[in-house]
Amino acid sequence: MSAAIESYGLIGDCQTAALVGRDGSIDWLCWPRFDSDACFAALVGRPSNGRWLITPSDDAIEVSRRYRRETLVLETTFRTGTGKVTVIDFMQPRGRSSDLIRLVRGDEGEVPMCMELVLRFGYGATMPWVSRLDDGARLAERQHAASERGSPSPGFTPSNWAAAAWAGGARPWLPGAGPRSDP
Repeated sequence: MSAAIESYGLIGDCQTAALVGRDGSIDWLCWPRFDSDACFAALVGRPSNGRWLITPSDDAIEVSRRYRRETLVLETTFRTGTGKVTVIDFMQPRGRSSDLIRLVRGDEGEVPMCMELVLRFGYGATMPWVSRLDDGARLAERQHAASERGSPSPGFTPSNWAAAAWAGGARPWLPGAGPRSDP
């Protein structure tokens, strides 16, 4: 079940927007435009309808959020028993495609992290085809495509991933979306 709507943060690029939960999950995103079908629709269904979760593997003792001054750059900070980590979410101003960027920054100690990427086009109804790229994955269906870049390890799969964030370290994920175009 999704969280109360008032607990979500908003990030966007003036042509679309995403809702980010305090748990580190993007539960709503119509991509690549506001009038597109949602590819993350857990807000109105279940996680299997699409979401992108990046969160500590261990329970958070404290969660805080803030926007960087005069921006839509959202920072969600998790404190656990082993350290502190910040997930930084934003969308760049629109270029050729829409880009959703998520950074994980280790602030203190070492924090085991997990990621779950469930991309479903058509408001959660359509499971995409997945193709492995040298530096990530490409997810596509009849009309839409998305890519995930910056996968953190050779064993990466686009649905589940686990690693650790450490003080002074950062890992980016750089997905982009747009109309399908075969390479």
